[in-house]
Amino acid sequence: MEKISIIGAGSWGTALAILLSDKGYEVSLYARRKEQIDEMKNNRTNKNYLGDIKIPNDIIITDEIKEAVESADVAVMAVSSQQVRNVAESIKNYVKKEAVIVNVAKGLEKGTNLRISQVVNSVLSDNPFVVLSGPSHAEEVAMKMPTTVVAASNDISKAEYIQDIFSNEYFRVYTNPDVLGVELGGALKNIIAFGVGIIDGLGYGDNTKAAIMTRGITEITRLGASLGGQISTFAGLSGIGDLIVTCTSSHSRNRRAGILIGKGYSLEETLKEIHMVVEGITATEVAYNLAKEKNVDMPITKEIYRVLYENKDVKESVKSLMGRTKKHETEDIFNIDIKQ
Repeated sequence: MEKISIIGAGSWGTALAILLSDKGYEVSLYARRKEQIDEMKNNRTNKNYLGDIKIPNDIIITDEIKEAVESADVAVMAVSSQQVRNVAESIKNYVKKEAVIVNVAKGLEKGTNLRISQVVNSVLSDNPFVVLSGPSHAEEVAMKMPTTVVAASNDISKAEYIQDIFSNEYFRVYTNPDVLGVELGGALKNIIAFGVGIIDGLGYGDNTKAAIMTRGITEITRLGASLGGQISTFAGLSGIGDLIVTCTSSHSRNRRAGILIGKGYSLEETLKEIHMVVEGITATEVAYNLAKEKNVDMPITKEIYRVLYENKDVKESVKSLMGRTKKHETEDIFNIDIKQ
């Protein structure tokens, strides 16, 4: 059986460690904070992230990165997108060259505008890379609720390898060769979920949320296609699927952060209240910059950017969206098809 290292003991890293341990793999789970490690070792729980769900005794808990990855056949990066580069740097002298790097973060690197596969490849260029993404709240996976995700790689055999490792009776994995599309779908849906949260915070209803979600996937597809992603990917698990779950669930920290902004909280107050990384905030800035660079129209993203970074009133942003120039609903799709 393969040896698998999970780097990052948040909710997702812990849930995947449990899943893989249940399948019989030798799993190590790396964390940095001493109090968290002590809890996981002594109580076999990770209460801040997964409540009372038990961590199997055979999962190795460690704060030594070398111990975690040096003999691993698969190294799973379960950290926030802004931490991926540092993690890659920290393991490059220990991880085997043939070990498959699996990323489960859904974000874009601030400052470089790079996707996670590009960040990892810049540091670990010899290692095969797979992104695992889709509509998958860690809390539900840890409770063994049926879940479907997608594994994407430029080498489809590596995606199929990860498909075999992770798939079980409650966790179904599909494969996809479109790494760019899967990564962008996972990152950009956080922006729209943040916007849906704002709508909830303002007290608007289902009509408004449906509009934001539907037009949101349109602009996600528009940017993704302009960068080389396949339209069909954005209609799949890492596109519409992930958008639905993130926009509608109480587990979604992006939606919860948006609710606070809609209620009048400042960005600083919101981040303090959430206590965890809100990927949609950084993704908004990166997507806004990419849209300008590629001359792609992303009105929802643009308005969320103005709310977050230019202190625009959220109700004024709604007015701006509703008052835009009249359009044909499918003209964006026609334009994308023509470009491809």
